[in-house]
Amino acid sequence: MTATPAWPPKSAPRLFVDATLSPGMMFEIDGQQAHYLSRVMRTKPGDAVILCDDRTGEWAARVTHAGKRSVSVELADHLRPRESVPQLTLCAALLKKPRFDLVLEKATELGVARIRPVITRRCVADALNMDRARQIVTEAAEQCARTALPVIEAPVSLDAMLKDWNGSTLFFADETRDAPPAAQCFAQNPPPAALLIGPEGGFDDAERAAVRAHPAARPLSLGPRILRGETAAIAAMALWMGVAGDWA
Repeated sequence: MTATPAWPPKSAPRLFVDATLSPGMMFEIDGQQAHYLSRVMRTKPGDAVILCDDRTGEWAARVTHAGKRSVSVELADHLRPRESVPQLTLCAALLKKPRFDLVLEKATELGVARIRPVITRRCVADALNMDRARQIVTEAAEQCARTALPVIEAPVSLDAMLKDWNGSTLFFADETRDAPPAAQCFAQNPPPAALLIGPEGGFDDAERAAVRAHPAARPLSLGPRILRGETAAIAAMALWMGVAGDWA
């Protein structure tokens, strides 16, 4: 006896859409997403598509029409509610574009709730294409099956960020090597929390002093080696998730 194939299949494409989804809803997908479904994935009527709206969670939909410029679907099953997101904010100094793109992608995959790009004196970049950044995190969320998108804020200077800080613990990677180990710091300070990661050249003396003087700041060490900015961010996020986040 032939087994009935699982529906929706694990290979069904996943997309985030800008609409609040509901049972039985008819929904039209256009633009680049329609091109992806019709031209890249070759979807046809009857095929399954997984949709997420960053509000109600994840839905299985059935394609009812697949054209060159639009794909129509009908929502069928509510698969998962929107996930509970660990209370972690990544405050990462801007890097060269390919390296900061990697930080955005991996922050999304690792499950952070918020990304706050920071401009410091040694940053090699002072601007971020917000539309492109949102596209990167959306595609990363689709790939790793997140049902919630991280919030991305516009870049802000380190001074402005410290002035307006919201009170949660602010861990920062201190290259002076007299800081306690990161895992110890994470275990002793429960969420909500934020990670402040400096640029390639690190914080200058005045910036480091300003961060250390902030009442929410907790310096930490990421080990004996000098890490690139993107490596430090990824390592710190993964370690926090293991100690205090949703890997714990």
